[in-house]
Amino acid sequence: MLELKSFVAILGVIAAVYLLVKKYETRTVLIGLGLMMSLLTLNPMGALDAFAKSMTSGGLIMAICSSMGFAYVMKYTKCDTHLVHLMTKPLSGLRFFLIPFATVITFFINIAIPSAAGCAAAVGATLIPVLKSAGVRPATAGAAILAGTFGSMMSPGSSHSAMIAEMSNLTITQVNLSHAPYTMIAGAIAAVSLTLVALMLKDYGEEHRQAYLAEAKEAEQSFQKSNLLFAIAPLLPLVILVIGGTSLQEIPALAWTKMGVPQAMLIGAIYAIIVTRVSPAKITEEFFNGMGSAYANVLGIIISASVFVAGLKSTGAIDSAIEFLKHSNEFVRWGATIGPFLMGLLTGSGDAAAIAFNTAVTPHAVELGYTHLNLGMAAAIAGAIGRTASPIAGVTIVCAGLAMVSPVEIVKRTGLGMVLAVLFLALFML
Repeated sequence: MLELKSFVAILGVIAAVYLLVKKYETRTVLIGLGLMMSLLTLNPMGALDAFAKSMTSGGLIMAICSSMGFAYVMKYTKCDTHLVHLMTKPLSGLRFFLIPFATVITFFINIAIPSAAGCAAAVGATLIPVLKSAGVRPATAGAAILAGTFGSMMSPGSSHSAMIAEMSNLTITQVNLSHAPYTMIAGAIAAVSLTLVALMLKDYGEEHRQAYLAEAKEAEQSFQKSNLLFAIAPLLPLVILVIGGTSLQEIPALAWTKMGVPQAMLIGAIYAIIVTRVSPAKITEEFFNGMGSAYANVLGIIISASVFVAGLKSTGAIDSAIEFLKHSNEFVRWGATIGPFLMGLLTGSGDAAAIAFNTAVTPHAVELGYTHLNLGMAAAIAGAIGRTASPIAGVTIVCAGLAMVSPVEIVKRTGLGMVLAVLFLALFML
């Protein structure tokens, strides 16, 4: 029986990797294989109970759904576009140094606009033409945007932050502030590495500028002027949560900022109604559409991953892996970083692998000699970094489309920085 269970576990993992690489629907793969492993090991209720339990994770639902609802409002009102234009306009005179600055700007905008593909579309539509007009080769212009799209790890709406906050009994803001130095250094590594690669490949020069100007018959953007009040809207909930999660909230005038993610997102949406004068009914509709999308697409993966993990648990594979890691702690740092990184690279999504790891292994972090926060967030960030090096990731395809180049050309330029960033996480965060 033990041999059969081991065979089922190995087959389940191989099947999951194969099907995800082949771009089969993530939730279907995880739920289907989880149920199959549970049935083959005569424990079907294990998977079904995991599905039911993970449907009602209060902290996750509140943070993720409200953040996605707010993101939908920002997209509908175009407040996110105003923020992007306001932040990128002063950069047009930086010439070659636009490359690292574009990555850094994208990284920080990605905190306020947490969807990687959504952020890349908003930022890239403005910044990629600016980069190309400054003499940057199109592939590097697209790569500069792509390299900054794991800034969402510091977003209050990150599903990973919410998951680790619930596990470690911390607030989401405390989790994000704790891992922020590591995430920002990883972002800096990505920006510097991309710049060095651009130098080596001679991706900046007057010939690239002239080629772009020859193609661009209409360089004028349809967007006319940034509105400062509109641009503030995406940042407002973030500012409230940061102040409320630090000692600044002890100042009497700022005491009101101590609140949860849903409350801050709702304040941001109300502010958007006031400054944009868009119909409150339409804003409400968009907010709830975003919440529904978050449950279906983000929490759906978390729920599905819990079913897959329950299937693995029923085979005994999880317990065996934890016992091995307890006596081989040096493998933990590599398993928590290189594993999600490779899965993100191969599948184009870092979420499924990171969530599965954090569901199965991170609850045992203390036994393995780590904290829930460091182990869980290292896996999450590594998965996002792997996705940023993947030619089949949705965000890569968005950047490639905006730059009008092959996705492979873009990841050739981001790859080195992503490898160095994940090695940094493994060696210094864990």
